[in-house]
Amino acid sequence: MTLAADPVRTAAPARWRRMVPPAAVVGGLAAASLALHLRDPHEQGSWGLCPSAAVGISCPGCGGLRAVNDLSNLQIGAAASSNLLFVASLPFVLYALARWTHGRWTGRPWAVPAERTAAGTWVVLVVMALFAVVRNTPAGSWLAP
Repeated sequence: MTLAADPVRTAAPARWRRMVPPAAVVGGLAAASLALHLRDPHEQGSWGLCPSAAVGISCPGCGGLRAVNDLSNLQIGAAASSNLLFVASLPFVLYALARWTHGRWTGRPWAVPAERTAAGTWVVLVVMALFAVVRNTPAGSWLAP
């Protein structure tokens, strides 16, 4: 009498296992937002010193912590004043996070073609560089944090 071999498990991981990475990302973002809400980055030195700000240059991220704090206080205008690029990028980031999470939930991953990923990366880098250059000129001083 021969025993049949155990069938090979090819099923996708359980939904709860697939949802661990999105839950970790959302949890981390929520924890960071709460920390920024509770400890106001508008106070000088409350979160340390930015190296680029120390030499008088506003990088694309300068004002990002203040923008998160402003958004957690529902002050959208103040957040845009702190870092307009960060506030403008939020809908795109939230869309990507939602698509990724939905794909993990349904078991059908969101697959972005490599060409689109590469092109998107270059667009983001160029926009960040232009934003940094413009906000450090007299004409773009209104973009500085």
